[in-house]
Order: sequence, then C-alpha cells, then structure tokens
Amino acid sequence: MSFNNIIDDFEFLENWEDKYKYIIDMGSSLAALKSNDYNDDNKVEGCASQVWLVVEENSKQGKTILKFKGDSDAYIVKGLIAIIFALFSEKTPSEILEIDPMSELKKLNLEENISQQRSNGLTAMINRVFSEAKKRI
Repeated sequence: MSFNNIIDDFEFLENWEDKYKYIIDMGSSLAALKSNDYNDDNKVEGCASQVWLVVEENSKQGKTILKFKGDSDAYIVKGLIAIIFALFSEKTPSEILEIDPMSELKKLNLEENISQQRSNGLTAMINRVFSEAKKRI
C-alpha cells in the first residue's frame, strides 16, 4: 500500500476510532518475520513496545532499493510500522534521506492522536530507517 493511499483512506474515515482500527488492520497485514529476525541487532531502541526492523536490499535498474520488514508486540505499533514502511520502502537510500517524514506524517494528523510514548517510538523507528539508509550510501 502506498503512503498516498493511506492519506486518502484517512481522509475518508470520519473519526479516530475508525482510524485506529484501520492502523491496527494495516499492522495485521505485515508479513511475518523469521524467528531468527527477533534479535538485538534488529530491535529498535527507544520504543516503549518491542519493535524489530529488518532491511532487505534489492537491485532495480542498477540501483540499491531498500525494503523494510518489521514487527511489534503491540497492535497499534505494528500499524505505525506499516505506515513507516509505506513511506520509506521500495526506495533508494538517497530517496529515503530526502523524505521529510514529519511533514508527511502531519498529513495523517498522528501527532495529535497518539500518545507521547507512541510518538517517541515512531521517531525512533524513523531514525532507524534513516540510519539504515545512511549505511548504504
């Protein structure tokens, strides 16, 4: 699912209860990680919930494309992971670093509707994605 599709869906949903359900549904659609992916190297620090992030590199027309996979022990966080992946996956490291995630996420009005802990975790996930992109430049 593209980030623009998520924006469109959010605009269609009338209240935050429905948006929370939508976020949780997105999280439940994430592909499962392999059991050996649940390790300290893949764990995202700075999240109240447990979060794991795996990066896969693919080549497309001679360019390195990053794809992200992840999981969490919290349903809403899994949905936030799905949103982050929609924003960053299937892009080159340079394209990822050009994205202003806070500006993009404001389109969903998340900052006013998730807890401070969740917001901090979202920032930690974004920082991890940027870190992984920077490693590959």
